Amino acid sequence: MSLFETLVILLLVSALLLQLARRLRLPYPALLALAGVLVAMSPWAPKIAIDPHLALVLFIAPALLSAAYDTSPYELRRHWPQLLALAVIAVLLTTAAVAWLGWSVGGLPLAAAIALGAIVAPPDAAAAQAVLASQGLPRRTMTVLQGESLLNDATALLLFAAAVGVATHTDDVASLLPTLLLGIPGGLLWGCVAGALFVSLWRFWAGTHSITILEFASTFGIWMLAERMHVSPVLAVVAYAMWLARGAPKRQSPRDRVHSSSVWDSVVFILNVLAFLLMGLQARDILRRLDGSALWDSMGFAALVLLVVVVTRLGWVLSYRAILGRLLPGLSKTGGDLKLRVLIGWSGMRGVLTMATAMSLPAQFPGRDVIMLSAFAVVLGTLVIQGATISPMIRWLGIPPDMSLDRDIKRARAILDQVGDDMATKEIDGIDHARKVVDAQREALRKLLSDHRIAQDVFGHLQEELDWRELSLTSHSDREIREA
Repeated sequence: MSLFETLVILLLVSALLLQLARRLRLPYPALLALAGVLVAMSPWAPKIAIDPHLALVLFIAPALLSAAYDTSPYELRRHWPQLLALAVIAVLLTTAAVAWLGWSVGGLPLAAAIALGAIVAPPDAAAAQAVLASQGLPRRTMTVLQGESLLNDATALLLFAAAVGVATHTDDVASLLPTLLLGIPGGLLWGCVAGALFVSLWRFWAGTHSITILEFASTFGIWMLAERMHVSPVLAVVAYAMWLARGAPKRQSPRDRVHSSSVWDSVVFILNVLAFLLMGLQARDILRRLDGSALWDSMGFAALVLLVVVVTRLGWVLSYRAILGRLLPGLSKTGGDLKLRVLIGWSGMRGVLTMATAMSLPAQFPGRDVIMLSAFAVVLGTLVIQGATISPMIRWLGIPPDMSLDRDIKRARAILDQVGDDMATKEIDGIDHARKVVDAQREALRKLLSDHRIAQDVFGHLQEELDWRELSLTSHSDREIREA
């Protein structure tokens, strides 16, 4: 069966599974990954080899850009103590705990054990967004989880690169230090430069379908060039997305913005669906290379890795306010109550990044098969166990649905309506007046965001409303011209 035919069948299967997940009220990544495993166990299962570097850029880069585009840098700065605790310290602690387990129990060389820890340490952006987006969590909690999933990948990938370099004897720690130290600022700088360049050249492609093509091509290109420059591709894409989000509204027409948003939402969703399904299909190759007692020993070790990953995160999230409270006073303001911290600790789903990083290990890497099996166990275990129990846990903890978004949208909409009422006193008739009203409301909306009177999600909702209103006015005006 050709690759194209296989992908078509997988998409049809995923469509059925998505309906089943909706009826069972289960997060679709968990069901897709589990279904992929079951399909992989059948004798007629298709064999699809995924190049790990392709998997990273194809599945991770668009998901990162989509999530980062809707994330406010102001909110990240506001919650920086929590993000430092989760995106950096939690990754380091998880890496250390898993590395100790791999070295003392699994018999892995220390560098290989550290590589395993770095592989399974970071919760995945795509998995977190797919599982948590529809749960009605408090907006502050979603901001922290989204920010964590955007930033922790960089920490883990830097640790992974150092461990692999030492384990393969291609480098030592001293020679890797300059690259590691420059990876984070270099990635941020490259993303900002690329974002500024893209925004400055926006007018050349505005109003054409080429702009959407360039958005995707530039996202992939920035990731690949970051890898060539040995800087963090994750932070490069995050910085690029945030730069676009700040610079695009003034240069992007409503028609371009509506078209681009619909295309991005659809493509990222399809890529997520394929990623989680394909991830499950890799189980057969992993298990085939291990047999007999080695398989059972490896599966037992993988289960221990999963347990350590879950317990370490949960324990750290519940205790870091007490441990870091004096060093980071801001934690007392943004740490959340006990129920929310339990939920954050349980929301540590791993995904495509973990599997793709594991598959990128060199063929002769020490303990490669055990590491890959452990990575797969962590991904599948967190998706199925944690992902499927998020909704029951929210009900058990008694966390009410967050209605603040609707409230803030109504307040901001009232301000925009007042702007429209003020414009009504001006002597402008018909379509021209309506367009002037939309322009004034759009400027007022930008001012509310720049003054931090509204959050990024409120801005996004109301900007979309204004875009559709302006497009309806444009269509009405065009129809009047044709009739005349």
